[in-house]
Order: sequence, then structure tokens, then C-alpha cells
Amino acid sequence: MTVPTADVVVVGGGVVGTSTAFHLARLGAGRVILCERRFLAAGASGKSGALVRMHYTNEPEARLARFSLDYFKNWADLVGAGDCGFMPVGMLRLVVPEREAELRANVEMLRRLGVNTRVIGPEELLELAPDWPFEDITAAAYEPESGFADPVATTYGFAEAARHLGTAIFTETEVQDVLVEAGQARGVVTSRGRIPAGAVVVAGGAWAVGLLGRLGVGVTLYPMRVQVAVFRRPPGPRALHPVCIDGPNEMWLRPEGPGWTSTLVGVGQREPLADADGLAEGVDADYVRAARERASRRIPALEAAPMRGGWAGAITYTPDGKPIIDRHPEVEGLYFFAGDCGTSFKTSPAVGLGLAEWVVKGRPETVDLRPFRASRFAEGKPIVGEHEYGDRDYDYARLKVILG
Repeated sequence: MTVPTADVVVVGGGVVGTSTAFHLARLGAGRVILCERRFLAAGASGKSGALVRMHYTNEPEARLARFSLDYFKNWADLVGAGDCGFMPVGMLRLVVPEREAELRANVEMLRRLGVNTRVIGPEELLELAPDWPFEDITAAAYEPESGFADPVATTYGFAEAARHLGTAIFTETEVQDVLVEAGQARGVVTSRGRIPAGAVVVAGGAWAVGLLGRLGVGVTLYPMRVQVAVFRRPPGPRALHPVCIDGPNEMWLRPEGPGWTSTLVGVGQREPLADADGLAEGVDADYVRAARERASRRIPALEAAPMRGGWAGAITYTPDGKPIIDRHPEVEGLYFFAGDCGTSFKTSPAVGLGLAEWVVKGRPETVDLRPFRASRFAEGKPIVGEHEYGDRDYDYARLKVILG
């Protein structure tokens, strides 16, 4: 493969990589080349539940999610290619009654950041989802503008917009190493040859863990296999239902499939993944049983619902369950996004813009990426929500148990 010199090479064709390539091109970064080892959205992005919500227990991620929501709502104006498939069905965050005080504190924090959210009680919950039992819930957070999107369409939309602005996208092109000379990134070595470049952005998900390790990023990354299952609900008066993060049952739900007559179910179940290339992409039978049992607690109709599919994907955890977005401390022109932790689809517009501004302007100007620096662990400053619920695998206290 004969490849011209690039100004910037982006490693990884997922939603963060394509968002970064799009924003680089829009900011006039010069010749941008994106390299993807297989095909676009082949990794975590294509397997994402693609929830678009802003409810976090920490401000840094909530700020990125709030900024990114405008992209999903105004895709045609802000991206201008493809369709992200955003469905604003609303989002419910349920917690056990003992965590109601934490919920109310987080809602107040989110409202200060400009998030359209409020605390609602059982009566309003039943108005939003009349077929769901809520006897175990005293209060919930509700975001009427949130929902879900199509993760593959979102990735391809960013890629198409980047192409329109002159970006070259090379699939079936694995980046094997980053060229470094005298403390400066000089391009990449790929399965098809070298690509000289003045800057490199690595956003390759679980498949980039080895590459980042060789580059001396200095943070332990934990690849994990995660699963989801799809169940066809019996016919009823309502096709759509809200997105729901159900803390008491340690799961999340969203509509799925033709006519939105199915429900996509994700439950808390993580398996260490020693080799991302050996990922088993199908859903396991025991997971299907667990997902059906768990989901039927909130949607009773799913107890006898046919299973219509499922899949497994690879995500990567950091020690605090929050992503790393940084530039290499010793290699000028080398930037990276790592540790998606299964929650980074919704923030991809902000992350891509921040990385692109860093490359082109010398620093992220629109969004604050400082809390996501790799050095936060050595500094003893992990990102921890002041009022965490302890019911999600990326909550700090719970994650420490999972990772040992």
C-alpha cells in the first residue's frame, strides 16, 4: 500500500475514533488518515447499547454527556452526514430507597450543569411505564430529553462526514506500532506499511491495550467481555418504553428491533478477557436466563418473552471505571483515549472534539479533559462520584472488588 504522508493518524474506527477524525478535519488539521484493523464499528462501538443519557454521579463525565447530547439532537446541523438514529424516549434512573438521598443530590448537581432532569415518584413513573411494577421505588431520576441512538449509524455518520472533509479511512489496516523519534510521534507502522505523520491519536479500544502498554502509558487497563440479550415483548398498546437504568436489579433496558417491540437487556456481568482477538461474540445461554429473570422483575411480560438475539463485546476498564483521555507525557504529538468502561458512546462527540482541539490548537478549549488525565492514579485523584450508588460495575467501590 502506497500511503501519502499524513498530518494526523487516528487509530481505531469506532465512535470515538471517527468522531475525532471528523472534528480534526472540521478544524483544519490537514491530511487526516484513520486506520481500522477490521471494519468501522467492529469493536465495542458496534456492540454498544448506545444509551444517550446524562445521569452520572461525577461532574466530569456528566459535563461531557451534556455537551454531547446536542450532537445527537441536532445531528444534521452539527455533523451533516448520515443519521445517528437518536430516539428521545426519556431515561429513568432507579435506585433502592436507601439511596434516595444520593439520587436527589446527584439530580441537583446535574441541574447545576444544565441537565434537564428531575426527581419523580411512583405515580409519574406509572404514567411513563404503566405496565411496570414500581413498588420497590420511592423516587427516580427522569431525563425527558434522553434516550438511545444507533451505534453503528453514529459511527458511520461521523466517518462519512470526515470523508466529505477530506479524511482518508483505511479499513483492514492494523496499526502495529507508533513511530517515535527524538520524543516526537512520527507516524505509525501498519499491516500494510508505514504512514508518516506529525501527530497520532490512539482510540483503539481493547485492541489497543498492547500498543498503549508498549508506548509506556503507565496505567493498567482491564479488557472485559460483556453481553446483552434481546427479548420480543408480547403485543401491547405501547411499542416504545423509556430507557431505564435499574439499580435495584443491576441492569439496563432499552427498546430494540423492528417497531421497537423488543427490549435490549444488559445485566451486570463482566468476564476478564485475556485476548481480545479471541472474543466469543455470541451470547451465552446462562446469560440469557439471567437477563430474562432480571428483566421480568421490571417488565413482567418478558418472563415468557422469546429470546430474539444477543451478542458479546469487549470493553476496557480503568482502575476507577472512568476513561483516560490524555497526551503522552514524553512523546510530543501522541494522544490517546483508553478505558471506555462501557459508558463512552454517549460522550463520543465531546471526546472527539476535545482530542481534535488538543492536536490542532494545543489544548482542549470547548470541553475540560483534565480530570481524565492518566496521571490521576499516581496522584491519588481517581474520578469518584461524591454520591455513588454502588449498583453499577463502574462505581468506584464496586469496581475495586471486581478488579481485585
